[in-house]
Amino acid sequence: GHVRVSAAVDYAVRAAVVLAAAPASAWVKGDVVAAGQGLSFRYSEQLLASLRKAGLVESQRGSEGGYRLSRPAAEIVVADVIRAIDGPLGEVRGLAPEDVEYPVPADHVRDVWVATRSALRSVLEHVTLADVAAGALPEAITTLLADPAAWERRVARDR
Repeated sequence: GHVRVSAAVDYAVRAAVVLAAAPASAWVKGDVVAAGQGLSFRYSEQLLASLRKAGLVESQRGSEGGYRLSRPAAEIVVADVIRAIDGPLGEVRGLAPEDVEYPVPADHVRDVWVATRSALRSVLEHVTLADVAAGALPEAITTLLADPAAWERRVARDR
């Protein structure tokens, strides 16, 4: 599941936003993507290769080459990048949440997992790479961010 954002997803989204911020159709060198975000070159190349396999990024070899998004940044949502790196959103033990079945009285836990996936999608399917690169997030997202509770850290209570 993606309630905890993996390092790979965090780096891949950042790399994709770097490409989104570049002039349209400009090739960006892999080492430029890496250095700008403090990533190792080899790791960023792996992540960019995953994004390429998923059809989000294209690459060109040679001195004029590099990486670029394969379609406009406004047509790629953050969820697309996450799926390219980590697979489907909101999986439960490797299963889609609607496919888990639990005995009573835990049978409605599945509904909680399905709703959690829906909540993730309500953000990640509606924020494009162009939005993030421009720092202009959709109103539904800025409304969430305006709630001070969104910024509060909650830790496990003492047993």
